[in-house]
Amino acid sequence: MIAEEKLQALGITLPALSEPKAMYIPVVQTGNLCFVSGQIPMLDDRLVYTGKAGAERTLEEAQEAARICVINGLAALRAHLGDLDRIKRIVKLQAFVSSAVGFDKQHIVINAASQLLYDVLGDAGRHARTAIAVNQLPLDAAVEIEFIVEVQ
Repeated sequence: MIAEEKLQALGITLPALSEPKAMYIPVVQTGNLCFVSGQIPMLDDRLVYTGKAGAERTLEEAQEAARICVINGLAALRAHLGDLDRIKRIVKLQAFVSSAVGFDKQHIVINAASQLLYDVLGDAGRHARTAIAVNQLPLDAAVEIEFIVEVQ
């Protein structure tokens, strides 16, 4: 369990999988690809970062929200796969940043998510990525991230 050891070394404990807030399932697998539903910055079943980057949220707060989204995505994958070491590679992240007009650092916000995946998974954490500014996210979340993951 190398990924779990890296998480522990980073001081990160994956949360228990929370119940979906709408009509979806956290992970769908087809063949060797897992599609992880959009993750928002939930801790202890509570949304911890709401509002827009560049207004209610600083760049640093939005980055922390992105890291929490990754942690929740990894928790969903562990619940589905049983072992994060089954991850062969993170193929792609689609990231959405609730943004104030004029805020143009979505790529910097999502760098925090990309860096965490690299820190945990090494080269398998490198991925293609989209970072999109949006006007509003569900529940007024500051960030939402979904994953496409290749597994063994």
